[in-house]
Amino acid sequence: MKILIVIDQFDNSNNGTTISARRFAKGLQEAGNEVYVVSTGDKKDEYKFNLKELPLPPGISHIIKSQGMSFAIPNTEILEKAISSVDVVHFYMPFLLSKSGLKICEKLHIPHTAAFHVQPENITYTIGLGTKTKVNDLIYTHYRDSFFNHFTHIHCPSEFIANELKKHGYTAKLHVISNGVDDEFKYYGKEKLPEFKDKFVISMIGRYSNEKRQDVLIDAISKSKYADKIQLVLAGRGPKEAKYRKLGEKLVNPPVMKFYNTEDLINLLKSTDLYVHSADAEIEAISCIEAFACGNVPIIANSPNSATKQFALVKESLFEAGNSTDLANKIDFWIENEDYRKEMELKYSEHANNYRLKDSIRKMEEMFEDAIKEYK
Repeated sequence: MKILIVIDQFDNSNNGTTISARRFAKGLQEAGNEVYVVSTGDKKDEYKFNLKELPLPPGISHIIKSQGMSFAIPNTEILEKAISSVDVVHFYMPFLLSKSGLKICEKLHIPHTAAFHVQPENITYTIGLGTKTKVNDLIYTHYRDSFFNHFTHIHCPSEFIANELKKHGYTAKLHVISNGVDDEFKYYGKEKLPEFKDKFVISMIGRYSNEKRQDVLIDAISKSKYADKIQLVLAGRGPKEAKYRKLGEKLVNPPVMKFYNTEDLINLLKSTDLYVHSADAEIEAISCIEAFACGNVPIIANSPNSATKQFALVKESLFEAGNSTDLANKIDFWIENEDYRKEMELKYSEHANNYRLKDSIRKMEEMFEDAIKEYK
């Protein structure tokens, strides 16, 4: 198949959606497909159609950039050239670029599918309205009417988000397909980096943003009976960095905060004793799968707006969302029960095999084939 991916940002692996898109593009190519991309950037690759970045006011631009995102200015000539030469077009974001591309697909009668990656809470938590159900419902409705109900096939990274779309009146066939974890994320055994040699390492991977709730994790470690032994590592970047560094000053061992490339991330996960995912809102959280694929027992926020809780194999791997005392108690449990933790490390690493990228690629191909058959 000739497949076109339309996404506002593709070149830089600095947010979960872009990372997922890049992995799918590579996996689809390795499976024998021709994959092309329309996105911002200026890389001179044969497979890529480059668009200019949409300029935004300074305040808004800072927020968007700190989240690892940018938006594209649609170019009709470029979009028509890219879309007319492929068998199917796959859209990642329900914004201006994708809406323009959708109109061209409809005009040229080119099969098209969409992915649901932008949870309304990703927007509302940023502006302080994350817990306002009516506001989130309005965004779901806007997405539905302006974009997603123009498709007959939508990729959903989890059953959770598929159920949310059903609840909000989305009419397409919903394909529940994990974003998938690469085979390089596997259980290597524990081999601590020198700087972590004498510490109990707790890590979390994710943007420093309101909905990820790293503040709950920092507070929980301050309440732990073993606070003096714990070294927290927050892998990521984002607009809350200054606040979380300040909050982390109350810990005996201030948190390590930086962005990790894949190689360094795997070395961090080899050094990790316990992984925490404290987010209130999450469509899947591939970072959590990567962590337990490497043999890290997770503790996950049991939030009604997060799919990540689906990964918990035992009750001790869940804590009450937003409750730092409950999280502290779960952390202490796993520290005090080392033999049980070692047993569950193996079970979690095996559990990750249910979410391997190669299986997700095959399912994505099936979705594309279904869309193409409909048009034929």
